[in-house]
Amino acid sequence: MVSGAVVVAPGLFAALFPSDCRLCGAPLREISRLPVCPNCLLAMTPITGETCEICSDGVLGSTHNWGAATRRMECAACQKEKPSFTKATAYGAYDGGLRELIHLLKYERVEPAAGVLGTMLAEAIGKLQVSSKSLVVVPVPLYAGKRRERGFNQAELIARKALKELTCDNAQLMIDALERTRPTASQIGWTRPQPRENIRGAFRVAHPNKIDGRDVLLLDDVFTTGTTASECARILLKAGAQNVWVATVARTLKHQEALEIGPQFETAQAS
Repeated sequence: MVSGAVVVAPGLFAALFPSDCRLCGAPLREISRLPVCPNCLLAMTPITGETCEICSDGVLGSTHNWGAATRRMECAACQKEKPSFTKATAYGAYDGGLRELIHLLKYERVEPAAGVLGTMLAEAIGKLQVSSKSLVVVPVPLYAGKRRERGFNQAELIARKALKELTCDNAQLMIDALERTRPTASQIGWTRPQPRENIRGAFRVAHPNKIDGRDVLLLDDVFTTGTTASECARILLKAGAQNVWVATVARTLKHQEALEIGPQFETAQAS
């Protein structure tokens, strides 16, 4: 008989009171709802250096140059075909510890990770310097079946955390503005034009009257090929949005895309 004590299953105890960092394995000195050590968090640094003024991809050698017409630093992809959004930015590169932290939230339901990711997203939003008297903040939606399976939309969780850290008096969070009408594959490792075919027709504007005439800030956890953001922006503009800006926690960089091995149809873990 156990008296004056609460019996906790070993697995639950390990989840509630982790002894090691989930990213590097180092012992955690303090009990925390987020099982990640300070060193790993400090290693998640922002993207630095010159980036494309439209999609914020890092400048890599001769693949990026000044647009002859615009006199802006634009990547080759944006010069060839302008995205539907005005500008996109991200806090950090989608690799290393930042990628693992995002995975802890999305696939292992470590929801305290949303707080740290929200702080990063707030910093990314600040870089956009959006000026609008009527701003609608729209998290990229999950397919309904995926949301039920996961129990939450990570883009919405992170967006809520980010907005708490920003002074956006004129911003209105609208979680039902967009609807994902079908499941889509993970786009990590895809090469153009595959992502466009994967995402075409996958979204619709649920309430056009709430979008018409307003500026939109589209938020998500990861920016990969940019096809999802551009497709969302396209239909938002078609519904009457004036401008669409995009901010994400992380993004893949061109050299990362080159290292990925082929497309993987992962509907179980897509977006």
